[in-house]
Amino acid sequence: MGVSKNPDYIIADSGSVDIGPQALGADTHVSPEEWQRHDLELMFLASRELNVPMIIGSASDTGTNRGVLQFVRIVKEIAKERNITNFKIASIFAGVSPEFIKKKLESNVRIEGLYGRPDLSYRDLERTKNIVAVMGAEPIVKALEVGADVIIAGRSCDSAIFAAPLLKEGYSEAVAWYAGKVLECASFCAEPFMGKESIIGTIERDGIIVEPMHPIQRCTPSSILAHTIYERPEPYEEHVPGGYVDMRDCKYEQIDDRRTRVTGMRFVKTPYKIKLEGAGKVGERAFGFAGIRDPYLIKNVDAVINWSRGKVESKYGKEGYMLFYHLYGKNAILKEMEPVKKDPHEIGILIEAVADTAEKALDIAHLATRWLFYARLPLVKGTAGTCAFPFEEALLGKPAYEFTIHHLMPSSEKEALEEIFSVKVEEV
Repeated sequence: MGVSKNPDYIIADSGSVDIGPQALGADTHVSPEEWQRHDLELMFLASRELNVPMIIGSASDTGTNRGVLQFVRIVKEIAKERNITNFKIASIFAGVSPEFIKKKLESNVRIEGLYGRPDLSYRDLERTKNIVAVMGAEPIVKALEVGADVIIAGRSCDSAIFAAPLLKEGYSEAVAWYAGKVLECASFCAEPFMGKESIIGTIERDGIIVEPMHPIQRCTPSSILAHTIYERPEPYEEHVPGGYVDMRDCKYEQIDDRRTRVTGMRFVKTPYKIKLEGAGKVGERAFGFAGIRDPYLIKNVDAVINWSRGKVESKYGKEGYMLFYHLYGKNAILKEMEPVKKDPHEIGILIEAVADTAEKALDIAHLATRWLFYARLPLVKGTAGTCAFPFEEALLGKPAYEFTIHHLMPSSEKEALEEIFSVKVEEV
């Protein structure tokens, strides 16, 4: 349906930090390539049919150089299968070398931590396996200006891939970046919720009209506002390199049953900074699982866990590994921030062990799970059977990674274009 509207650009965001640090640290993708190929083919065929640019941001989940090359390969394979020729494809790489960051630190450049993190240190850099810089609009504008028909961008601000063509077309920063914010998660800004269906943004000089493409969805002032204020500590500000969109005075107008117009956004300039994301390996990881239904044990579950942890420590000591007990049914999600104080009638305990080898992680997870079964507490008369196991063995998971870099680096548009993000354009 969207193609029938003859859009000027076809755009999609393909990545996020929402998936956690593992994919970035291991430099792999989370979404199966079959899924990625399916969406890329739909977009590519439509863009070539309409002869309009196609833009992908944060290629293959994390936006590393590997992800860009993977998506370029897929597009070329589709073009060959479909006998589509004579188009330009641009690759925009966002991978950053540790040496580049090290030179910044050696020049006493402050790379400030986000959300309470300390400033970046050499130690953080040493623990980091892969680093990406989060691009603004400039590299994408550059690719459009040299005539790219398909743009595969590495890690990018979600809104940048939408703002870039609008900035190129001469729209204001306020309208361009707001449009990017409202369009970046597709039909998340529509109701009822239906996953990520397509939407169209019709851009005006002072605002945007948003329309969902699925026939039973609708964009309302409420659905648009709900989407634009989520995922940030300050709900009315969308920060990007060089400034932020101030949405405090936005006006939301329902213009018919399915479309909403938004106006009143402002853009506030700030010093140009680029977000850096990096991840490093912590260790190998294994899991166990147990369930508890006994009300006495639930009331004293901390003592049960202490018993289990003590048995592990009797073999491995207290250092050289990490051991977590996630109590599903009791504050597993929000932990100490949980506002609802209510005793559950059953708890599922997910045991997570991280160690330097898979064998050690599996043994620790197995021990910790098994000793929950034998926990000895005052008033407990039985000798075992304090919990139930859905499976007996410990299970090996993917290696554990952590975000080692989540920082802002002072930069400039010139440095971004010339030193950080490289744009490669080729004829197919």
